[in-house]
Amino acid sequence: MTYETGQFTHMLSPLTVGDLTLRNRIVMGSMHTGLEDRRGDIPKLAAYFRERAAGGTGLIVTGGYAPNKRGWLKPFASEMTSRVQAMRHREITGEVHEEGGAIALQVLHAGRYGYSPLSVSASAVKSPINPFKPSALSTKGVEDTINDFAKSVALAKKAGYDAVEIMGSEGYLINQFIAERVNQRTDKYGGSAVNRMRFPIEIVRRSRELVGEGFPIMFRISLVDLVEGGQTWEETVELAYGLQEAGVSILNTGIGWHEARVPTIITQVPRGAWVDYTARLKAEVTVPVCASNRINTPELAESIIANGQADLVSMARPLLADPDFVNKTAAGRADEINTCIACNQACLDHVFANKKSSCLVNPRACNETTLVLAPTRSKKSVAVVGAGPAGLSAAVSAAERGLSVTLFEKSEELGGQFRLAMMVPGKEDFQDTLRYYARRLEVLGVDVRLKTEANSDDLDGFDQVIIATGVEPRIPSIPGVNHRSVATYAEVLSGRVVPGKRVAVVGAGGIGVDVSVALAHEEESLADWMAHWGVGDPAEHRGGLTEREPRTPVRDITLIQRKETRIGLGLGKTSGWAHMAHLKQDGVKMITGASYDRIDDEGLHITVDGQPSVIEADTIVLCAGQESVRSLWSGSPEDSIPNWHLIGGAHLAGELDAKRAIRQGTEVAASL
Repeated sequence: MTYETGQFTHMLSPLTVGDLTLRNRIVMGSMHTGLEDRRGDIPKLAAYFRERAAGGTGLIVTGGYAPNKRGWLKPFASEMTSRVQAMRHREITGEVHEEGGAIALQVLHAGRYGYSPLSVSASAVKSPINPFKPSALSTKGVEDTINDFAKSVALAKKAGYDAVEIMGSEGYLINQFIAERVNQRTDKYGGSAVNRMRFPIEIVRRSRELVGEGFPIMFRISLVDLVEGGQTWEETVELAYGLQEAGVSILNTGIGWHEARVPTIITQVPRGAWVDYTARLKAEVTVPVCASNRINTPELAESIIANGQADLVSMARPLLADPDFVNKTAAGRADEINTCIACNQACLDHVFANKKSSCLVNPRACNETTLVLAPTRSKKSVAVVGAGPAGLSAAVSAAERGLSVTLFEKSEELGGQFRLAMMVPGKEDFQDTLRYYARRLEVLGVDVRLKTEANSDDLDGFDQVIIATGVEPRIPSIPGVNHRSVATYAEVLSGRVVPGKRVAVVGAGGIGVDVSVALAHEEESLADWMAHWGVGDPAEHRGGLTEREPRTPVRDITLIQRKETRIGLGLGKTSGWAHMAHLKQDGVKMITGASYDRIDDEGLHITVDGQPSVIEADTIVLCAGQESVRSLWSGSPEDSIPNWHLIGGAHLAGELDAKRAIRQGTEVAASL
């Protein structure tokens, strides 16, 4: 694909807000990385932000910093409460400014989302996703918190930040004050909608007094809460008017609380799903408005701004995936962007597990100082065998260093198991990763040999050999497993086998869940998707929630596992619940603690709790794990062979772990 000069003129045009002129309309949205919480990680955080500034991002927003200790996300988490802390941040702001970028500090009070017994909220109402019940702030406590917010904003300016963002969405403290769901107060900060809005409006007003007129204050406003007892659209617009009058410079948009049971950012959410809400707000206010959530391509960003739906576009995870997103777009190289696939596996899932964030498709994210692809003048030759995620990562990373790379792949196409994953409805974005790798291989001049099954003779003469031959489906030892009704997940997802109306899925790990989603899925429009998840117009339904419209199952599916534990326990923390909800909506039956007795013309015979039964099925799909393919590797995976490297599924078979595979590919290339 080629891009004409000037194709992205709206996205790349500057915007002046107060005393700040942004070089383009792309905002790197706030996302906690785990580097914010320790003073010793400031150099790593500075390098992380510097790389995004060097990549052309218009405005970077940091992860959330609490205005006081009771606003911490977790014990001893990030805060901006003293001049000493502000001065330390000059390393961060200085690095960004050296690259010509602009950066804003986000001020965030966790409220009842704080993982601490010291947490506070508008009222003593426990969150369903936190074991700690908050204390209710007194009236004086509310006013002290307002002053703490304003002090943090002023400290951010002293630290050299170009702007601030006040976090008022996603269910954090400000949202908790605004919504009836949590705010049960009877003082001047509770009761009527006007009273509930007083808290954020006073925060902005007091902050503006401290920093003066020219310093940009961005406020992240919740457009649709997606929880019971959330705001109505009328209340949201009224809040926007109040914030604008109090001195807000930009309104950034947030969608849904963290406890909402509607997915808002994962892959199965249609791209640009929430832009219409942003456009409705933009029509009501005079300050610039920023669109966010599930926007991950320059084409979509350009369209949103060109069509007048927003003035700016916020992308958080897409700039984890590719820090050069803007520069590549401006240079006519948008087809070389490493697109965010919204999987959450290495970013949000890590953060919610108290780990450092990174990115599945870019393991260098948040590891800029430790995982370095240093250029080399060496003319060493490198053979990579296998073009799945591990092999592609190794080949591209090695070539980027300047090594001479030859990639062998026995099939006709690149991608390996990733090609199967992208066939799952809701994971279509995965094809962008393969597009990225294919284009990079071309640009870097890698010698790609498809339909070539490498043997030991082919590998003679290479200085380094990387074996990334992946996995193949494991065939369980069930009597009758060779029956004509049986197919592997690979045969089904590739389209080589079209299942019948009644399907039994053997194995309920991530692959089994994906296959069940694929077989139960019916193509749906954005309106259908919204209806199935119960998303309504907030002008008619408080919080934007309404009754879900049931899905019509395409097939009769039974998902079975040997384990007695609940199906879905091993899925991603921030996305697994949505996949399980999808299966329930499609009427998928789930059986745990089963032993597989045999397969015959009647179907799949199983025993559960000592009771035999048969699942009548036209097709039985095997999702019982994988086995490594390592015929070229002599010895065990732990053995060391000089100048040979074993990575990805060939090294360790398991669930289709692209995160591990891509990281290993990058790491081995960096070590050559």
